Amino acid sequence: MNSFPACPRASLLLAMLSFMLTRRLCQVVAEVSCKSYPSVSSAFRTFSTSDPTCGGDDSVVTYSQLTAMLSNQDIQLFDVRNPDEYQAGNIPQAVNVPLDTLEDSLKLAPELFEQKFKVRAPGKDDDNIVFHCKSGNRSSKALSIAHQLGFSRARHFKGGYSEWVEQQRK
Repeated sequence: MNSFPACPRASLLLAMLSFMLTRRLCQVVAEVSCKSYPSVSSAFRTFSTSDPTCGGDDSVVTYSQLTAMLSNQDIQLFDVRNPDEYQAGNIPQAVNVPLDTLEDSLKLAPELFEQKFKVRAPGKDDDNIVFHCKSGNRSSKALSIAHQLGFSRARHFKGGYSEWVEQQRK
């Protein structure tokens, strides 16, 4: 006769341990697949994004990283907010590609992309592609779309335009 499952503390402890092990496994698999198999990484990231921290923070650009990239002019910054939000204020050098058009836009031939957006088309191996929105939700979705399309080194500015404005006031 096993009294272990009947003990509420033990059940809670088991649940917490299970959660921690599952989370760590998720992080390890994401890290390995990011380095070894970029396309598997995209599929895994899509499956596991109920917890946005799964897979690490290597896909997130901080405010200081963003400002350095902007000052070095080493960035392809895409604002995935709606055009009216973009017109109300935007980060310098950002190109407005609304989230609802992003997938089709990234699938365009380079010449058509450049014609439509007046900037160089991003390449699948470029490591300076950064998405942003107002607060990180849409840019996270944009990042997932880009990764699924093979832009495995793309990142996003999680703080978004809100953080940009706040930091610029300091």
